[in-house]
Amino acid sequence: MSGRVGDLSPRQAEALAQFRENLQDVLPSLPSQDDYFLLKWLRARCFDLPKSEAMLRKHLEVRKHMDADNIIAWEAPEVIRKYMSGGMCGYDREGSPIWYDIIGPLDAKGLLFSASKQDLLKNKFRDCEVLRRECEQQSKKLGKKIEMVMMVYDCEGLGLKHLWKPAVDTYGELLSMFEENYPESLKRLFIVKANWKEVLQKYIDPDQIPVEYGGTLTDPDGDPKCSSKINYGGDVPQHYYVRDQLAQQYEHTVVVNRGSSHQVEYEILFPGCVLRWQFRSEGADVGFGVYLKTKIGERQRAGEMTEVYPNQRYNSHMVPEDGSLTCSTPGIYVLRFDNTYSYLHSKKVSYSVEVLLPDAASAQQIQNLGDKLSEVALNHSP
Repeated sequence: MSGRVGDLSPRQAEALAQFRENLQDVLPSLPSQDDYFLLKWLRARCFDLPKSEAMLRKHLEVRKHMDADNIIAWEAPEVIRKYMSGGMCGYDREGSPIWYDIIGPLDAKGLLFSASKQDLLKNKFRDCEVLRRECEQQSKKLGKKIEMVMMVYDCEGLGLKHLWKPAVDTYGELLSMFEENYPESLKRLFIVKANWKEVLQKYIDPDQIPVEYGGTLTDPDGDPKCSSKINYGGDVPQHYYVRDQLAQQYEHTVVVNRGSSHQVEYEILFPGCVLRWQFRSEGADVGFGVYLKTKIGERQRAGEMTEVYPNQRYNSHMVPEDGSLTCSTPGIYVLRFDNTYSYLHSKKVSYSVEVLLPDAASAQQIQNLGDKLSEVALNHSP
């Protein structure tokens, strides 16, 4: 059995029912609660319930981190909007959206010198959400379930410049993010090289294919590339590069030895406070994550604490990183710079951190706490 709606074995149907039961606490926060959506996660892990549940719960953490409910309104930095190639254009013969990735003109090095890797990842997550929501709209429009997309990879012009290691690593992260957060969503993948026009027209009507790719579709102004829908990238002008332009002054500088990490602790007294950080490394990337301590008064390993901001490697030697976290729970938060994966090189990291009060109500809470402490001090003074 395929494991899809209407084609389930008794064992698969039982697994689906149990999966839904196991997820009762998070069902309202899912992008969709129907069987089609839940079965994607089950198929992705061969109907292994614990693995499917872990995968979906991890996805919910990522959605929260990316602010997925509002990400469509998020505007990427100008350099990404102008030079990150790709776009959605047309539908296949069954109504599935088509996404084009234009690899050849993409200036990966220029993008990584001009934008943070996290903004690049967030931009790709936004693209995925655009496609997911387009599938929902197509389902309503056509009266049938559309849950997968078609992708066209234009690899004309692919060369050595695309094999720069930081770019390859980042692209690998983009693909992993798609696989881990949008499973069972890729219907077909076409790689444009030879004999591709005939293959595309086998699945897509010509009026849904740009003239550039052998069809008849153009922009309203006659543009054969449909540039209003598909960004074709191009070399990033060096005035966008930020690596050598920022004269940021950091409050602290540390050397994180090879195979080790550096932890910085901040006490958060009230829920809703915001931790904000900026950091830069020298010579190579560095890992970074935020954790909530489970034991007060002693140093804990990362695995012993609660991860509240995912630990990832950042190309902060190319573009300084900045970020923030709204702390939902009071406690001791640990900002951890991670170099445990490097057995050869120490990393010099410069950073600044500040704690922001969320609103006037919290400010009043702190004032009240200060008043109480003053009162206690007066009552116990000689």
